[in-house]
Amino acid sequence: MTELAITHQEFTLFRDLIYQITGISLSDAKKVLVVGRLSRRLQFYGLGSFLQYYRLVTGGEHPNERQVMVDLLTTNETYFFREPKHFEFLRDKILKKRNSGSVFRAWSAACSSGEEVYTLAMTLADNLPNTPWEVLGSDISTRVLEKAAAGHYTLARTDGIPPGFMSKYCLKGVRSQAGTFLVNPELRRNTRFCQINLMNPVETGIGQFEVIFLRNVMIYFDPPTKTKVVHNLLPRLKTGGHLFIGHSETLNGLTDRLEPVVPTVYRKP
Repeated sequence: MTELAITHQEFTLFRDLIYQITGISLSDAKKVLVVGRLSRRLQFYGLGSFLQYYRLVTGGEHPNERQVMVDLLTTNETYFFREPKHFEFLRDKILKKRNSGSVFRAWSAACSSGEEVYTLAMTLADNLPNTPWEVLGSDISTRVLEKAAAGHYTLARTDGIPPGFMSKYCLKGVRSQAGTFLVNPELRRNTRFCQINLMNPVETGIGQFEVIFLRNVMIYFDPPTKTKVVHNLLPRLKTGGHLFIGHSETLNGLTDRLEPVVPTVYRKP
């Protein structure tokens, strides 16, 4: 089947819909991405235009298709120990000053396929031997959350993992699983995953956290959405807790409720 073209009107409908649901702003340059990622859904349903698929997504006959569309149109790029200075700061400035006692809780608020969650888990396990800890991973995409919860990756994804951590916290696959590795089940027991849309107020049921990582997601948002997302997260950050954002991001002009500590790391006073 020949790939269908998308009209400007059709693209505008999807751009407005994905913005409404996720806060992500798609520029006109993303038309090719929208066509490439949604064309198979049109083929699956035997549809002749993107307008027909839009009506299907926004209608009530296929309630799960909206999530399928969100999964396809959200970008999920991550890897282990990405922006390593953040984990050095966590280790040297936060965990080394931590007294054993209550559970230390960290949240990867846009965790994608889970590499950031397990990076946090390895860091906490290595530096809090006598303190209970847990890591929550959340994302809007159910597809990547399933992969994250499995903790199963190709060996090509090991770049950045310290050799000692690889042998201590990961199990290399053999025979039919050769070329892959599994995050140690003992480590995974202290992690959990759930779907959270950061555009909405975050439910109190997830508790509060000493550390929240919100990295490399605000680059997809316009300023009003950035402000909304940060303010949705703040009630879940404990007083004295730290928020980490991506190295190409800033909170300047977004909130006065956090104080900068070092570039891209903020503290809730």
